[in-house]
Amino acid sequence: MTAPAAPDIATELAKSVPLTTHGGIDWWQVLQNWAAAIAILLIGWWLAKWIARVIRRINTRARMDATLNGFLSNLAYALALMIVGIAALDKLGVPIASAVTILGTVGLAVGLALKDSLSNIASGVMLIVLRPFHVGDTVIVAGLEGIVEEVRIFQTRLRTADNRVIVLPNSSITTAPITNLTTRPQRRIDITVGVSYEDDLKQAQRILLDIAGKNAFVLEQPAPFVQVASLGDSSVNLTLFAWANTGDVGSARSQLLESIRDDIVASGLSLPYPQRDLHVYHHDADGRPLAEVLSKPVGDDGDIAPSQAFAKSDN
Repeated sequence: MTAPAAPDIATELAKSVPLTTHGGIDWWQVLQNWAAAIAILLIGWWLAKWIARVIRRINTRARMDATLNGFLSNLAYALALMIVGIAALDKLGVPIASAVTILGTVGLAVGLALKDSLSNIASGVMLIVLRPFHVGDTVIVAGLEGIVEEVRIFQTRLRTADNRVIVLPNSSITTAPITNLTTRPQRRIDITVGVSYEDDLKQAQRILLDIAGKNAFVLEQPAPFVQVASLGDSSVNLTLFAWANTGDVGSARSQLLESIRDDIVASGLSLPYPQRDLHVYHHDADGRPLAEVLSKPVGDDGDIAPSQAFAKSDN
């Protein structure tokens, strides 16, 4: 069933105008219809505000998140106003089905023009409903790390450790992995340390465990442990695994690194750095002494310098 054309709607509007018995316009009935429509709008507007206020109050008592609470109350307010508007138009004799069809077509065109903004709105609704993070959480989103300051329908605000404010479109958040660093009360700290191949691994492991046991931020349970992570080019790499409360992770890591450096060196063990062996050969591939080869001018052929080659060709 297709929607009526614009002339058809105009015809239906003309038919809806009340007429007198003599065929003229019944202005008294027209005024009554308009008065009733205005009354519907005023009363409906008041009811919409009351509904939104009640929903906000109920959600507040239920300890609902403030952002989600505001979104739901505003959504209820908009839906109520839409119903009120349709009721008022119906009272004026406007063909509702045709008007809704036209509004739907216009809405589709606007939606296509504002698809990026609508994508942000949809992503904002997902963030508000699913709640992968809350205000105050430390997160890594879209490759950026910061503390969540505000979650809105269109965008999310982060504050970085150096006090910069980053505003992210919500669509860029929902399409990327989200790492919430504060959702759990405890986090594990992994620190990899390289020791020399000549050092005693058991001694190095005991030193690392002793350092973790003395640190005030490291938890006793789960207990710290050390494993051999890999055999590197210049060192045997050991990894210390220790747990700390989420808020203490930064301080714990810094203190552990400082203690590891001091205690490893004090114990006589070494913290090797990458090394390379350089082999110097005293003869070239033909067996000639390298010093003799380097003392001669070398050309493209390996024996005659370019200047000598040109001089020879002139002769």
